[in-house]
Amino acid sequence: MAGKLNGKVIIITGGSTGIGRATALRCAADGAKVVVADVNTTDAQATVDLLVKAGGTGKFIKTNVASASEVQALVAGTVAAYGRLDGAFNNAGIEGDFCNITKMTEDSFDRTIAVNLKGVWLCVKYQIEQMLSQGSGGSIVSTASVAGIVGARGATAYCASKHGVVGLTKSAALEFARKRIRVNAVCPGVIKTPMVDRLMQATGLGESGFVAQEPMDRLGEPREIADAVAWLLSDEASFVTGVALPVDGGFSAV
Repeated sequence: MAGKLNGKVIIITGGSTGIGRATALRCAADGAKVVVADVNTTDAQATVDLLVKAGGTGKFIKTNVASASEVQALVAGTVAAYGRLDGAFNNAGIEGDFCNITKMTEDSFDRTIAVNLKGVWLCVKYQIEQMLSQGSGGSIVSTASVAGIVGARGATAYCASKHGVVGLTKSAALEFARKRIRVNAVCPGVIKTPMVDRLMQATGLGESGFVAQEPMDRLGEPREIADAVAWLLSDEASFVTGVALPVDGGFSAV
């Protein structure tokens, strides 16, 4: 398979379902060797099976992104399998508890921050270390959210974590711009994923309630985020770094 990512080795965390799975399939279709990382063994392996069946190359490495040792092992395992690391999509994340700030527990807040923000920090840290050792640059994309650009009632921990991802992205981009390592974030709107399905149930809004918030009058598809991520990972975006790119149907323009 050949395309804009031909020959590149790319890690995708949170690759078991939704946006992560769609991006793994897209990157493989574009010629990348894909390492899928997740705590969900069954679905993540299914993602790898799908991309291999379609003619791609990939493997699964079970990883808890909130653990430094496991993230280090992920990067090392990727290099052991494919010889290098050219790109990464740090997509693993959780929605946490949906409630107002007075009802949120400390444990719930800590868990959301640990996965969504510390997990991205650990991934970016060790991915950049590997890219620096290779001396050939690279591209890193992390999943923030429209909730990393604007606030959302009932999602203080989630919004805090995603705003943190945006700040982390901009800072890392500036630190390593002269090393040809690009660091960007993608900010999805309301996308048809298992996470959004859970939010629909938790809020009682249903799909119509979420669609009503979208200027384009529909939910986004995982493949639409995958398309944006594949572009940011590719050399076509060679002069793009430090960007938090909304792919949200106009949600953040309101």
